[in-house]
Amino acid sequence: MQLINKASKFIYLGFLILILSRLGGYISKPQTQSYLESFRQLFSKLLTDWHERQSSLSPDIDAVSSLYRTQPLVMKGGDPYIRALMRTITASEANVTRPYNVIYGGKYVDDLSRHPEVCVPIVAGPNVGYCTTAAGRYQMLDFTWSKQAKRYHPKPSGIWRWKTYSFEAEYQDVVVHDWLSDSSAWETNIPQLLRQGEITQVLKLLSGTWTSLGYGIETNSMSSYLPQVYQNMLQEELS
Repeated sequence: MQLINKASKFIYLGFLILILSRLGGYISKPQTQSYLESFRQLFSKLLTDWHERQSSLSPDIDAVSSLYRTQPLVMKGGDPYIRALMRTITASEANVTRPYNVIYGGKYVDDLSRHPEVCVPIVAGPNVGYCTTAAGRYQMLDFTWSKQAKRYHPKPSGIWRWKTYSFEAEYQDVVVHDWLSDSSAWETNIPQLLRQGEITQVLKLLSGTWTSLGYGIETNSMSSYLPQVYQNMLQEELS
């Protein structure tokens, strides 16, 4: 878009010069038309190049999560009710083409050997003026990941105090799955609540951790759809 704006300014300037020159009698009418046609062709070429570049940068539409579903988990196995809940959290936290690689603001990182720990300025909501390290499919903060990975990560590297925890997609899933399944972590049995159909109660419970779930300090365009998203994901996970 910046390229188009620059081209537009250039063409407007060219028109102004041609008009002034025409008024001054310095160039003939056929020359004026020739110059105008050249400017028109240049602008058309710039516009075509820009659209081609945007098309090449656009995500594969088939891979993008729709309004009522999100991408399958990378991890295999686990509780289908918790898996459906995890996919529901994704709908409001990281509903993008590459959810495991996204950081707050929509940028992607390729290195998942550890949590990215990139603190991005917050641009909307009640926490404007601060920055956040939220990353991955579940937009976990660096200190949240560190705390939960110590408890639930299946394959830490290193020893004792020098352990590191891979942030690869499978491990993001496993850590969150086991965290949500742990009754002691939430002082309630989330799998049981889900089996009783209490998705609203569960979303309320989790809104202190994932604030976009509809009952926290902020919501987004997906928040009101989450109960339906959950039901759709549960059908997929149970099938």
